[in-house]
Amino acid sequence: MFGLIKGLDIKKDIATPVLVSFVLCVILCKIMIPVLHKLKFGQYIREEGPEAHKKKAGTPTMGGIMILLAFAIVSVVMYFLTKDEEIIPILIAAGGFGIVGLLDDFIKIVLKRSEGLTPIQKMAGQFLVTAGLAVYLTIKMKMNTVICIPFTDATIDLGWFYYVLLFVTVIGTVNGSNFTDGLDGLASSVTSVIAVFFIAAGIIYRAAGVSVASAAMLGALLGFLVFNCHPAKVFMGDTGSLMLGGYTAAAALVIRQPLIIILIAFIYLIEVISVIIQVLVFKATKGQRRFFRMAPIHHHFELGGWEETKVVTMFTIVTMLLMMLALIAL
Repeated sequence: MFGLIKGLDIKKDIATPVLVSFVLCVILCKIMIPVLHKLKFGQYIREEGPEAHKKKAGTPTMGGIMILLAFAIVSVVMYFLTKDEEIIPILIAAGGFGIVGLLDDFIKIVLKRSEGLTPIQKMAGQFLVTAGLAVYLTIKMKMNTVICIPFTDATIDLGWFYYVLLFVTVIGTVNGSNFTDGLDGLASSVTSVIAVFFIAAGIIYRAAGVSVASAAMLGALLGFLVFNCHPAKVFMGDTGSLMLGGYTAAAALVIRQPLIIILIAFIYLIEVISVIIQVLVFKATKGQRRFFRMAPIHHHFELGGWEETKVVTMFTIVTMLLMMLALIAL
């Protein structure tokens, strides 16, 4: 399996993109972080957040730009070298959602409007990018509505319901990754593991472009983690967190395994569910009770006495274990 697969050379098409993307992201961070400092593009910390997070106010954000640039540059170069078409839909999703996040960050940080994009504007942007991804997969790549069922060799043709699942998968994953970005290195660490999974999945499914794009994403995330691990010198902002969700969803759709996201991106899922439960309980009790100490769930563990680094480590370990289970499920 680890020889030549659909023209895929493990040394050149996997190892090289990881290393080049890593170096490129480190260089970009070295250049851009001082610029973000000078421009005073600092993170706003909400008052109701954990007390320990108050000292993070002013740390440069919008660092997702560096991840996106490193990932996109290496992926585009690899596309021209390999002509692996699976790279393009992943670029569309990651780039499209990255732009939506960048607009949100720009309004919040640069224009000083704390709300950023309105919920309707953000959802409209997400629907537009998802629709673009669906059109490319259907028309350009001529993908049908068949998906694989995890843990079996079975497939199922969903017909028109496939597109409902596609929109739910993409938008749900994107918002899950957005909620996951709340601790130093959390979203970066979890998604690095997800990228390793998709490198392997691309090899298994003979989808070389998925492996190549995931290698570029892994390198960019590792480069960013050099500056994003605790104590973070830069945050990725919505530019990065939305982009990571777009990448994850697109990679799963290209290998026809959207349901595998429940396993591999389980942390994204529980972050979203924790917020939904918290809101429902709060509204049902007219503000008298909360189900979690604080949502998203990573703050629940923080307020329960876990150090920030412990939460990140444990969530990453959970993702690693579920990655192994997901590989069995393919």
